[in-house]
Amino acid sequence: MPRSVAAQTRTLTPARARRIAIAAAGLSQRRPNGRVDVRHARRVVERLGAVQIDSVNVVARAHELAVFSRLGPHPTDLLDRLAYDRREVFECWLHEASFAPVEVQPLLRPRMRRRRQRPSPQEAALFADEPGYVAAVEREIAEAGPLSASALDDPGRADGPWWGWSKGKVACEYLFATGRLAVAARRGFTRVYDLSERVLPAQVLATPTPSNDDADRALLQRAARALGVATAADLADHPRMAPARARALLPGLVAAGDLEAVEVRGWPEPAYLHPGAVAARPHAAALVSPFDPMVWCRPRIQRLFDFHYRLEIYTPAKQRVHGYYVLPFVLGDRIAARVDLKAERDRGRLRVRAAWHEREVDEIAVARALATQLAALASHLGLTETIVVDEVGDLSAALAAACRGSSHDYAAGCCGGSHDHAAG
Repeated sequence: MPRSVAAQTRTLTPARARRIAIAAAGLSQRRPNGRVDVRHARRVVERLGAVQIDSVNVVARAHELAVFSRLGPHPTDLLDRLAYDRREVFECWLHEASFAPVEVQPLLRPRMRRRRQRPSPQEAALFADEPGYVAAVEREIAEAGPLSASALDDPGRADGPWWGWSKGKVACEYLFATGRLAVAARRGFTRVYDLSERVLPAQVLATPTPSNDDADRALLQRAARALGVATAADLADHPRMAPARARALLPGLVAAGDLEAVEVRGWPEPAYLHPGAVAARPHAAALVSPFDPMVWCRPRIQRLFDFHYRLEIYTPAKQRVHGYYVLPFVLGDRIAARVDLKAERDRGRLRVRAAWHEREVDEIAVARALATQLAALASHLGLTETIVVDEVGDLSAALAAACRGSSHDYAAGCCGGSHDHAAG
């Protein structure tokens, strides 16, 4: 007889939910002492389920910052080695463009099949305009080996009607999204494509394709592990699934004991708790990028931390509230501040273009903890000259003072008082 879920529903306090979420995101564990290697990076990807790849490089690439947030300074090629040398993770469309463990690939095959049946408007236009072109691209890569889109015999020009992409790029991305090609390497930030069977491990390719329901249930379980505690909509956001689809599948996962239905005090919707979730002591002190899994789902972050957050890259400069590329700062069991950062590589320095603290925090303690993290980030990025703190934001003065009063391992200390606040 099915268990009565309602009779066993637990209620979590908001504080416990916050600690569960931070622990699930891998931010409450102490960073490794000594050498950081691919084993540490592998555990980060496995814990998060997916690490987003994004081209914005104002501070560093999003995937590199995700690793830094959890491991601190590390060799910057760890994810590349896992993906392109060791083939333990792979590029895929999961939560946007992502690195994910290779064992996820069979779970994405139903999506790939649906994509083949429903190409995008740009892809459909290419099929109509040049029948046989996409198949010819696949044959060329099969014969020639790994190629970037621009290296094709007939790549086309990058000023066509397909998002500004060349027809070669549209074809390669379609074949990648549908599973025919995989990303074999990157040259700079450019994808190099090859046949999936020459990139993915044989044991992954031999794994049977699950049904749509089984694949989506597995993706929801992985999302729950990465989030700790979350609503149906939160879980759906992680693998970019329709919330209605998640709501239809979650009762079965609860009935099977794979998830626990819970209430979180103050949340308007039911929540789901992963059985391996823990409410770790709040040791977190980490800057996270706008593309970090911790902050993917903005409504969840609002609920958990009373933290309203949006990416303002595409907002006109005069309308920005907090800045161009703003990183939340997780401290203890809350998001305590946010900073608008820019790596000024030509000048060897990290610039804090604005710094803001949240309500009811110890401003001095937050500034000191943040200064330590900024020093570690600057060192990791090789920005060894100085950290500049502009006089923008209600935490900037305390942060500049904390930087000046700290002892760091890089060449010069931090400084404050600059007025040349960049627009981005």
